[in-house]
Amino acid sequence: MIRLVRARLAHWPTAVPVLAVVLLVLTWGRDLPGAVVALLACFLAGAVLAAVHHAEVVAHRVGEPFGSLVLAVAVTIIEVALIVTLMADTGGESGDKNSSLARDTVFAAVMITCNGIVGLSLLVGSLKRKVAVFNAEGTGAAFATVATLAGLSLALPTFTTSAPGPEFSPAQLTFAALASVLLYGLFVMTQTWRHRDYFLPVTTQGKVIDVEEHADPPARRVALISLGLLAVSLVAVVGLAKGVSPTIEEGVAAAGLPASVVGVVIALLVLLPESIAAVRAARRDRVQTSLNLALGSAMASIGLTIPAVAIATVWLEGPLLLGLGASHMVLLALTVAVGTLTIVPGRATPLQGGVHLALLAAYMVLAVSP
Repeated sequence: MIRLVRARLAHWPTAVPVLAVVLLVLTWGRDLPGAVVALLACFLAGAVLAAVHHAEVVAHRVGEPFGSLVLAVAVTIIEVALIVTLMADTGGESGDKNSSLARDTVFAAVMITCNGIVGLSLLVGSLKRKVAVFNAEGTGAAFATVATLAGLSLALPTFTTSAPGPEFSPAQLTFAALASVLLYGLFVMTQTWRHRDYFLPVTTQGKVIDVEEHADPPARRVALISLGLLAVSLVAVVGLAKGVSPTIEEGVAAAGLPASVVGVVIALLVLLPESIAAVRAARRDRVQTSLNLALGSAMASIGLTIPAVAIATVWLEGPLLLGLGASHMVLLALTVAVGTLTIVPGRATPLQGGVHLALLAAYMVLAVSP
């Protein structure tokens, strides 16, 4: 009996994404009662856990840093689709709120990845082995790219004068989109080809790990099946998140919270698979893998979202607000400064993890009470 239960439980990563997609098809575009929304939330959580499982199978097959790249790009593509879909709902007051949805979601992703995932990974890794060790060259290059993309896409629009408000003119938006794509492409080439060794995991003893030593890689067929189920899981995550988003928006409005909290919730949902995968890697003394996931996700979030939104403005109505406010500018500056000091030594204690988590907590407080 126990073996039968275990065998059935072993198939949940396959069954849950498929059932979640079926549920998504049955409920798409309908007004849902509270009980159905609760069911969607349960399957949303299951799809997140399934995505983590399949991403780890694929990552084990292709090795680092390709595994981190697969999950980061897959999640971000779905995130972009969700943002553009919600922005297309431009009716009345919703259109005014959605004009800043891309900015709110991308900045939330930057803060969650660069402070939340990074801080939690460093804290878990250093508490388990006293100090968390990573490659400062590769991590520094990734963080510098994130800082540049965030500065060009989120900080600069606040100070430009060609268009009214914190937004780019068409020419400036085109430049930001092209710069984002080119920088992200250059980073991917650096990470996967020219300097791949800069992004490989490093143990506490300083040993570079090119392959996982605890188990043989899965077969090619198994990895391909997991890749397909990863895509299905991510579609389910975003589709179900969109299904529960009206309830989230109503709850945010009923609580008297700013509309930007919706962007925070979206980013939290979409980045949950990467957060779980990063913490698991840190517990296995693979802090570099955790940082690859965090910074790769932040970079992909900006590098893919801004070009996609720039293209979407061709048919979307209303302004596209990208510039950050004063308090968020301060948090971005602190994140860049603290992140630089954390990365340069290539080693971190629980203190550094706690500092990053404090910055994330400050962002959450200001999101709720600006």
